[in-house]
Parts: sequence; C-alpha cells; structure tokens
Amino acid sequence: MKILSIAYITTKTKQQPVLTMLVLAVTLLTFQGTLAQNIQARIIDRATKENIPYANIQVSALEHLVSNEEGYFNLSEGNSKDEIVITISYLGYFSQQLTINQLKKLDFVVALQPSIFELNDVKVSNVKPNPYEIMAQVKANLNTNHKNDVLPSKDFIFYRKSGLFKPAVIEVEINESTGFSKHALKKVNSDVQKFISKLISSPPKDFTDILGNYYNSTIKKDDKYVPVTKLEVLKATILENEGSSTSADELKKLAINTILQHLDSTKYYRAKSGLFGSRDTISLRKDFNKKKTKNKNTSTQILATKNNLNTFLTENNLLNTSSFNFIYNPEWYEYQYEGLSYMDGTEAAYVLTFKPKKSKAKYIGKLYISDSDYGVLRVTYDLDAGEKLNNVNLKLILGIKAADNKRKGTLMYRKKIHGKGYYLQYANIEKGQYFYVNRPLKFIELTSEEKDIFSLDIKIEGNTSSKMEYLNMSHTIITPSELQKVTEADFKFTKIKSYDPKIWKDYNAIEPLSEMKRFKTME
Repeated sequence: MKILSIAYITTKTKQQPVLTMLVLAVTLLTFQGTLAQNIQARIIDRATKENIPYANIQVSALEHLVSNEEGYFNLSEGNSKDEIVITISYLGYFSQQLTINQLKKLDFVVALQPSIFELNDVKVSNVKPNPYEIMAQVKANLNTNHKNDVLPSKDFIFYRKSGLFKPAVIEVEINESTGFSKHALKKVNSDVQKFISKLISSPPKDFTDILGNYYNSTIKKDDKYVPVTKLEVLKATILENEGSSTSADELKKLAINTILQHLDSTKYYRAKSGLFGSRDTISLRKDFNKKKTKNKNTSTQILATKNNLNTFLTENNLLNTSSFNFIYNPEWYEYQYEGLSYMDGTEAAYVLTFKPKKSKAKYIGKLYISDSDYGVLRVTYDLDAGEKLNNVNLKLILGIKAADNKRKGTLMYRKKIHGKGYYLQYANIEKGQYFYVNRPLKFIELTSEEKDIFSLDIKIEGNTSSKMEYLNMSHTIITPSELQKVTEADFKFTKIKSYDPKIWKDYNAIEPLSEMKRFKTME
C-alpha cells in the first residue's frame, strides 16, 4: 500500500517525483547506515555505575578486545550483526554473555556484577598467604609462564601511539653570522621569536594508529636462539598538526632554513658548544652527505614501524629485568596481600599491592597473580611520588638537565590456547621526560684563510610525553612454511584531519579516548 501511495503522489506534479525520490534515497541511505556501522558500547560496575577500564571482550573463539581507560569499546561492521554473541569478563566480576541485539536493548551499556572478594581468604585457610612467598613463586615460574613462543606465531594487533612536545621556555638568539649586519640579525631573531611564541602557545601533538599482523619466531644461529619478526600492515593512520606553524615538520624546516641562511652549502664546518668541540666535519653539500650514508641501509616505513614495535614488546616483556624490578627484586619492595579476586567465582587470582622499601625501588602498583600457576595476569604500576628515572643534572657545569619524570603502565596477559604460559594481550604505557638545555653553539668554517662563523645561544626547557597502547586481538601458532611465505611491504600513513570511526568500520580497534576524538588538525 505504501508503494502505491508513493506512486500516486509522484504523478501529481513534475517536481514532486524528484522530491519524493530524494526523500526515498535519503531514507534508504539512512536505513542502510543503521544496518552497517561500528558499534560503540560502555562497560560499568552495576553497583557504583563507574566505568570499568581494560575489561576483556571476547568476540569469537580467537578474537579478544579490551575496553579503553574510559570503559568504552567498539566492534567492527562485521561484528555488529544482531545475532553475534560477545562475552565480557573482568577479574572481580561475573562474566556476561549477550548478543548484539541484547546490547542494543541495553542502550549499549553493560553493567557487570562484582563477584566474591575475600580479604583474608578465611574460607580456605586460617593462615593469610605470605606475599613474599607468592612473589618467590612468581619469579621461579616466570620463564615458564612468560617466555616467547619458540614456534612461529601470528598476532593480529592494533598499536596506537601519541606524542606531545610541550616547551615551557625556548630562547634562541643568533649572536654572530658572517655576512649579516646587526640589523639583519635582529630581523632574523624577531622571525624566530614569532615562531617560538606560536610553538609554546600551541605545542605539536600527533596520534598514529596501526593495524596488522605481527609474526614472531625463534631460530637457532651459531648455537644461539635469535628472534625473527615480520610485520604486515593492513591499515595505518596519522592525525597531527600538519600544515600548522607548530607541526613537527615545520620545526624541522625552520631549523634547516635558519641554518641555510647562515652556512654556505659549498663549505665545511666544525661545531663547538662551550669548551667542547666536535671532531666531525659538517657540510650541507648533498654529495658529502650521500657519501656518509652510502653504506647504510635505507630506512623504510615498514622497517621503522617494526623496529619500534619490537622495542616496545621487548621493553614490556616481564623477562626484562631492568623494567620490572618489583618482580625481580622483591627485597626492594614492601608487599601487601589484599585478598583473592575471582572471575565468575571460580578462576582466582592473588591480589598484591607494592610500594618502595629501599631507595632502589621506584614504583607503586598492584599485581594480579594466578593462584594455580603463579602467572602474572595483570599489573599496574606508576612512579612513586617524587621518584625519577635516569636523572642527569649537569645544569651548573654543562647547562644540561634531564630526567624521566613519568613512567606508568598497565599490562594484561592471557593464557595461550596451546601449550603453557601467557602472552601479552594488552599494554598501556605512558612516559614523560623533563629536559633543560642552556648552551652556546658555534659553527666554524674549516679553512686556513678567514673563517666564516655562525654562533647562537640556545635555551630550551620543557617536557615531552608519549603514550603507547597495544592490543593483541588474536594469538595463533603457524607453521614455519607459513611464516616463510609472508612478505613485508612498505606502506604510507593515511593522513586524517580528525578521528573518524568509519575509517575502522571493517576492523576491531581500541576505542579512542575523548582527547583524541576532540583533536582536530589546524587548518
């Protein structure tokens, strides 16, 4: 009947058919959009209504997601059909299984019910577990529980990184430049200062998202086991202040253009800072720089990305003693047994908190440890108040000071479906560094005749910060022949002006925080 009435209406005027067709087209497109789109949902505590970060969302037998810091997660178009079943779980809560249709009826908010949490474990034993004995077992079983696979493996991963350069003070003054009058130098210094003012008021920031398959294996070479990794990038985006006066590229261009104004590209120079001089020869000649890089491997985007990912995974491997002294050096810390946390009332984990006891200890945090095999299920850590890492203070002598003033992380591990042990399912790592540089810099021409000189004073003080998120959605074992067939291809980042969930409609990914959603490139 509705179709007939529409047909009847379209015969009344010449304009009405066009209008009606437009209405139909818009209606169909809108209807289609409701059928095919990503789903965003939130996980909360049923009692407190607070968001639950880092909850596990099982989409299929092999694919697992994690809610972000704000408790949100998203599903791809392919996993947004009404009949799809997802399972949401979190230590200390009862798991909940539901269909996408049920999720819609809940208005995309899932409330988890807290499970039993026994502070003293009095139902099992009258003796409270000794946290130091638990840590001794963790350390003893660490190699069994957390070593990498010897067999080739394939991980379906999502990796997000954001960076911020936030200067508090930047002072650059060119004091001397051969061929430049005092008036000309004044003009150059004025232009540099204008740029610096913009930089301080609007510091550069960027977000990169990478989705792909990460392959890992170990081969024996010269009686040693050597890791072999490959990376297939399926999608990669970058969101940054490109084109603005504060982008990273613009900073580089400013430095190069400033130097080009004052150094002759046909000549050779040596740099000197204070009492210290460089023995390296510096030149802006293209043929000179080609000779220096001729024997070096040309870096590609795929190689650089894979190296960054390899470094990230190595730094966040529990077998890395330098990063996790609260596991390897329990004598440095004071541990407190908080109780048992259950998932569905069956799978139990010891809950321990830790804080520094000796000066070498730097962190505070919480550990969730399996009561069956002493594998680490989850760890959260942060630098204790006032603590710093890699502190260098040569401010009075050399005008240099630096320190890592932020190191915070959440690591989650999941049991392997094959063999023993756990693999890193999710990591959220934040780093920050304070820096101070106040030094003169001089470029002196290498010649026996009258020398060209370019000198300037530089003072920079501020902070840099970075945040990395890693999600392993699927971990499977493959054959050596399958690994051998994998070929790495270079890629380019897709540049975007603002976050758009449609970009990831075909894939599952980490739901971005509000900060990234609000961020837009400067026109």
